[in-house]
Parts: sequence; C-alpha cells; structure tokens
Amino acid sequence: MHSLSSTFRGGLALLAALLFSMTGAAHAATSTDAIMLPQARFATGDNVAWRDPDFDDSGWKVINTTQYYEAQGYDGYDGYSWYRIHVTIPSTLKASSDWPERLRIYLSAIDDTDESYFNGVRIGKTGSMPSDPQGYESRWETPRDYAVDLRAGVVRWDRDNVIAVRVYDGGGGGGFYKDMPYLAIPQRVDGLLFDADLAHHHFLANGRVQTTLNVRNRYPVVQRGVLHVEVRDLVTGRVLLTRQRALVIAPEKSVSSQWTFPARPGIQASYRFVDARSGRVATATHDLPYRLTPPDAPTPTLHGARLLGARPGTPLYYRIAATGRAPLHFEAQGLPEGLTLNADSGVIMGTTPAAGSYPVQLRVRNALGNATREWTLVAGEQLALTPPMGWNSWNAYGLNVSDTLVRKAAQVFIDKGLAAKGWNAINIDDGWEAAARRTDGAIMSNARFPDMKALGDFLHERGLRFGIYSSPGATTCGGYLGSLGHELQDAASYASWGVDYLKYDLCSYSAKMSKSPSLEEHQKPYRLMGQALRNQARSIVFSLCQYGEQQVWTWGASVGGSAWRMTGDIVDNWNSLLETGFSQAPYTGFVAPGRWNDPDMLVLGQVGWGDALHPSRLTPDEQYSHISLWSLLAAPLLLGNDLPSLDEFTLGLLTNHDVIAINQDALGKAAQRVLNRDGWQVWVKDLEGGAKAVGVFNMGASLRSTQVESSLFGRERRFRLRDAWRQQDMGARSDSIAATVPAHGVMLFVVQ
Repeated sequence: MHSLSSTFRGGLALLAALLFSMTGAAHAATSTDAIMLPQARFATGDNVAWRDPDFDDSGWKVINTTQYYEAQGYDGYDGYSWYRIHVTIPSTLKASSDWPERLRIYLSAIDDTDESYFNGVRIGKTGSMPSDPQGYESRWETPRDYAVDLRAGVVRWDRDNVIAVRVYDGGGGGGFYKDMPYLAIPQRVDGLLFDADLAHHHFLANGRVQTTLNVRNRYPVVQRGVLHVEVRDLVTGRVLLTRQRALVIAPEKSVSSQWTFPARPGIQASYRFVDARSGRVATATHDLPYRLTPPDAPTPTLHGARLLGARPGTPLYYRIAATGRAPLHFEAQGLPEGLTLNADSGVIMGTTPAAGSYPVQLRVRNALGNATREWTLVAGEQLALTPPMGWNSWNAYGLNVSDTLVRKAAQVFIDKGLAAKGWNAINIDDGWEAAARRTDGAIMSNARFPDMKALGDFLHERGLRFGIYSSPGATTCGGYLGSLGHELQDAASYASWGVDYLKYDLCSYSAKMSKSPSLEEHQKPYRLMGQALRNQARSIVFSLCQYGEQQVWTWGASVGGSAWRMTGDIVDNWNSLLETGFSQAPYTGFVAPGRWNDPDMLVLGQVGWGDALHPSRLTPDEQYSHISLWSLLAAPLLLGNDLPSLDEFTLGLLTNHDVIAINQDALGKAAQRVLNRDGWQVWVKDLEGGAKAVGVFNMGASLRSTQVESSLFGRERRFRLRDAWRQQDMGARSDSIAATVPAHGVMLFVVQ
C-alpha cells in the first residue's frame, strides 16, 4: 500500500492508494451517493493520446470492469492496454458530504500495473511498467484507491468526465478483475484510520494482552469526537470492557490508547468514533491476537526433521534443532566419516558419504539435563525428504532485496529461536541479478549483492541453506536476467556460490510457448535446468514455479523437481487462502517424500512485496488456520515476512514444535479432506507410527461449535487426544472430538 500524501502540487493533490476502509479488510463505498462504474471502453496497445478526455473512443469495445479482459474477447493477450471510463458527476454530490474537498476514485485491483488519469491529469500509479527506469514490477492485488482535489477545478460538474487507465499485464489474467470501481465524495470521518496495521500487542505473563491502538487522521482537517470501545468474549457472549474517550486529532496526526484484554480465542474489540460536529460515525472491529504456543522448557529438547537427504560426495551443512537454557552442548554418535560436528553450535559440516542410510544418535545437554533422538542421513538421489522449511525474500522486500537484508534474516533465524525449531533455509527471490552478463556469458549479481560466494559461506557457517531464484525465460517476472540459453552456465555459477535451492519461475518463458502449449512444452525448460543442476557437485533442491499448469504434480519429479507451485501468487487475505491452500484437496494424494505440492509462501508477520511493510491482513484466527493447513498439507513452509520486525504473536505461530512436527513428519503424507459440509472442513493426515493429525476448520463468519465423529479419522475404539497448538494432552476419548472454533479459525489435534 502507498500512504496518504498531504502535498498539493500545482493545486492538484496527486494522492495515490488511499485506504478509506475503516477495517482495512473491505473496500466498500462509504456513501450511499457513490457512483458505480461497471463498464469501460477498452483497447489494446499503448498511446499517450488515449489519456485525453476529449479523445474519440466511440469505436472502442465496451467491457465490464469486474472481470479480466481475457474473458471478454481478448484471450491470451499480454502487454499494454487502456480503459476509458465515462461518468457524469452531478454537482449535487458535493452536498452529501461534510468535507467536499476530494473526489475518491476507487478502481479496485488491476492486473498487473496501472497508471491512471482523471480528465487527462494523472491521479496515481501502482507498480511499474517495463519502460520505467526501475523496470517492470507487478502490483496485481493492490487496491487502486485514488483521489483528486476538488478545489483544483479538474472535475467537469454535470458533464462527461473520463477516467483513463493505462494497464500493463505481464502474463496470466489482465486488467480490472475484482470489486466494482466507483467514485464518491468522502465524509470527514472517512479520514480516520484505526485498522489492524495501527495496533501493537504485548503478551503478559498473566494470560492477557496489552494492546495499543493508534487512531490516525489522514486528512488535513482537525477531527473532534468521542471514541467508544467495547470488548466482547464471543464464546460466552459477555461484554468484558466498555470505555469512551474524547479525541481531538490534529491534521495528519494520530493519538494512541492502551487497554489490556484476555489473550484467548474469541475476544473481539469494536471501535466507534462519533464526529462531534456532524454526528457521523466511523467504525472498526478487530479480532484480538492470542498466543497458544507455550514457552520452551529450560531443559534440553531436540526438534526438527528426523531425515535429511543428500547426494553422495556433495557438501553438507546441517544445524541440529534444539531448545533449552544456554549454553547447550551437542553430540552425534555414529556420524559418518567425512562429517564433523561443532559441539557448541550444533552445526554438522563436511561431505556426504557413499549411498546408504546412516542413523545418527543426536544428544543435547545443558546444566539441567539432556535429550537424545535418532536422526538419519539418507545419501542418495532423492532430496527434500521432508518439506523445505525456510524464508524467502519476496513477500517482504520484492525487488528491493539485498545482501544486508538477507544476512539480517539469517541472524534472526538464530537469535529468535527459529533455527532451533528446524527453520533452516534462506532464499533470495527475484532482484539479485545484474543488468548484463559477463563477456563469457556468466550470470552476475548486482551491486546490492557484492559477493554471492561470501554470502553462501556466511549462511553455511551457521548451518543454514542458501536458496536463489531464476526463470527459464530471457527475463524474470521482475524484468531481471533469466536463464534462457545459459542454463548450464547458470547452474554452474549457482554451485560455485554454494547454492542449495533454486526456485525456477516460468515468467517470460511463456511467450516462447504456443497459445495452447503441450505437456512437452511445459516440461522442456524444467527438464533442461533439472539436468543442469544434477550435473553439479552439490545437492540443489529444485523448486518448479509454473503455477500448477499441465498437472505438474504428476510429472514434476520426473524433470528433477522436489517441489512445485500449485497456484498463482498468495496474498494476505482469506479469499487467497481459499484459492491457494483449501483448493489443494483433490491433489494431496500425489504428495510423498521429495514430491511436495507447494501452495506458495506463508503470509504471516510484516509483509509488503517491496512496498511499505504492513502486518498480515489475515485475522489472528486466519493466521492459525494458514500455518495449520500448510502443516497438514505437508507443504513447503517458506516464510515471506520481514524477520527483523518479528512480533510476539507471529513468533508464537512459527515456533510451535508440535505443529512443525506435523509438517515435517517422516511418513511424508499430506492430509485428506474428509468433511466439507455446513461451513466446516476436517482434514486428516497420517503420521509415522500410526498417529493422525486432525484439523477442524470453521469456514463460517462467526464462532461456532461442532462434534467431529471418530469415524472421520479412523478410530473406532478409545483414542488419546492432544491439542497441538497448546501442546496439551487432553486424555482419552471414545467417540468424538468437541471443538469450538472462531470464524475462519482452526483446532489442530494429534490422535493416538
């Protein structure tokens, strides 16, 4: 998102991406006088004259503004296009507002980038075009919420006005596709923002959470009124707190208020600001965060996957995952020749032995005790015997990633205890490549990455793995150099830098394929790079990113892949979770060790895709569902957040060893959806040793209770139940599980 600007240039406020929704979740019109914009005139190509309000577009085709243009007669078209929306704005519209100084123009979301004009004057831009100095950068999911200053005289009252939108689509769906665009004149209270981005939470030892809410005034006008707060327990229906406070908020400033609430599921805060002058109201509702993961015991405990696959004769770096009061001391009995253990850091290094299976007895101890566990190194051709676990730079930094940011992320893995729970890979996404290759054709990194080999060494010394990104096309999704024609060279460069993981993104290669590409066309570039990686003297995990085309889950392993994207890009909202994660039910039977369906990265914590970072727009309950589902799916767990700003709530989501163990289970099976009815879904995952993980998801919009019959998870006799998130044994059961689950939330159990 772009923030509100208060600068008026040339009498016209060029204010981009105004977020007028009070909840930060929906972008609904705030006035009954909003003018809906259901249709536009449309043409492919690019011509600067098309922004002129008096340009004759009478010959253009009329299409809808809530549906991709591909579905309206332009199938397969990528590149530049223009929309021209004609609208008569009645002068009476000003009378409906108590602050008639701006015209809001909400254009919903546009795939991939846009540059928008109102009566010939640019009002905003989201993303960047290939012709821009910084190169192409998609912002397909970002709401376009623009505004103009009514005092500048740009509006043609009671006459035809033209909103001209220049669009660039780099592939896939293109143009307007989501909510219906509209325009309106906002009220003064619409300038208040108190969404989840502005709340900060600190968990207290007494099972409560201290919440600081900042109410921000985005308009250049004083806001006066009364803020009413009500906190309700949705489980019992009781009102826990009511408060009110008079507020005076200076132009473009904020005020903060602090309260302490119970930290448990189902606690909801409602905010209601009443404007002192007009009586108009702004409201917001937040589901408050709660932390279920208990603190780690001071006594030593071993965590992480029990298996590691590596190719014989290749370098190996592995950090033993363990918690306990420092200092910890590590031992490894039965470690194969060629590998050594640093007893203080728990990092195993060396060369993978000859093909075979090597059981190793790991031991960790401190002043309070010790713990042992068997870990098996499998030397062979199959890699990623458990789902990859790590961090990827894209969802936080987009194309702005750097060596410095990557090193900081790695250090957070260690300092915040993520590595102690098995998180072990640091992956650089797009944006690391130089603008040109060396004279011999070798790929180079840009100035933000001065020495890739040194970066790889830095990660390996800490027992972490090093991942990188490219495309089989001439350019990547971000317009950087791809690997087309240099596959063998690039694979050799990656190996020389110490790369352990490659994400290979289809991007521009799709332009080389036919309109209805065959299976062989899809497989060809991945088979080529897969073999190039196999020729290197390293164990490089190959991740195919081609969005589930041609049923990749049936052939990805045959071209050398260990994981493959199943969907388009994830974003931080519930609909995206439905489209990426919950859509996986038909394909979970194809999952096996070294063959992982990937519904994309986790959108937890601070994300931003290179724009200003913001807390995930998933509710706390949706975030619990997110990581629970990915664990049940045996999906790669790849964080996408800004790790240095990791907060207490997110850290609790990411460091629950019971939940991670479900994902990293050595059996390597994905859950089956065994129930999908009445707004409930139940997913069951077989675990090593005969146990089962059971996820009960409430897909509805309110807190509800249900009974899950034991027949759904194959238990006809008494069974023992454990709450995975709370890490609590719940005793024996005989017939069913009772679950009370918040809206879009989950309860996650292990059944013995």
